Amino acid sequence: MTRKAFVIGHPIGHSRSPLIHRHWLDAYGIDGSYEAIEVTPDDLPAFFARLRTGEFAGGNVTVPHKERAFELCDVLDPETAHLRAVNTIELLPGGEGFLLHGSNTDFYGFVANLDQQAPGWSGGVQSAIVLGAGGAARAVAASLAANGIERTFILNRTPERAGQLARELGGPLQGSGLADWPLLAPTTQLVVNTTTVGMGNTGFERLDLTLLPAETLVTDIVYTPLQTPLLVAARARGLRTVDGLGMLLHQAVPGFEKWFGVRPEVTAELRQEIERTLAP
Repeated sequence: MTRKAFVIGHPIGHSRSPLIHRHWLDAYGIDGSYEAIEVTPDDLPAFFARLRTGEFAGGNVTVPHKERAFELCDVLDPETAHLRAVNTIELLPGGEGFLLHGSNTDFYGFVANLDQQAPGWSGGVQSAIVLGAGGAARAVAASLAANGIERTFILNRTPERAGQLARELGGPLQGSGLADWPLLAPTTQLVVNTTTVGMGNTGFERLDLTLLPAETLVTDIVYTPLQTPLLVAARARGLRTVDGLGMLLHQAVPGFEKWFGVRPEVTAELRQEIERTLAP
């Protein structure tokens, strides 16, 4: 029987997840399907009720549904529940229907991307800056703390939101406003953009990269375009950079394994296939 999986979001037409999972289904000869489904915030509870009938083996959740999905799932992964955002759902047998098990693989995908593209990246990183305080920032900030980074500063246009996120996650995290960039940048070895700035070739205003040490690594979770204005500016400054496509690829691995029973590999062939669909 064909096993079915999905990705939901609003909008969803831009998602590369179907291309990733279909590549793996073909590569491993699996009888399965993966489809993108447009679901509005108002329709999300009804879609979750539909899932409990067992139509799908599971699926992915993308913006703007990750926080609401956390609230709607029946069971939560204990290792990522503290993030209060779900991007991967697996159906588990339960009573008359199915239970929805929610987890967050952004946590895994972010680190796996850095491990592959910048081996040894955490060595010597004493201080990091995370730009943004949304759902992706939760996963990134928590993963930095879990990897032993001594200090992570969450900078956001609204400092109060950054402070709230830092308090909720706990650990070596502090929240502040973007206005503190000139104060913090000179002692920072890692910068991560978790906002949507970069899409449509948008850029940050008054973010002076010349203040960063020469050894700083700059990475962006935006992957359309692959080289965002932030990464272009960082490379011009002579800094190391890692683009966001790898995070997308790696975060897909655990879900595929849950739904289809095979742990797939993120290969150069897969990356090239997805890169061909991205704007320069």
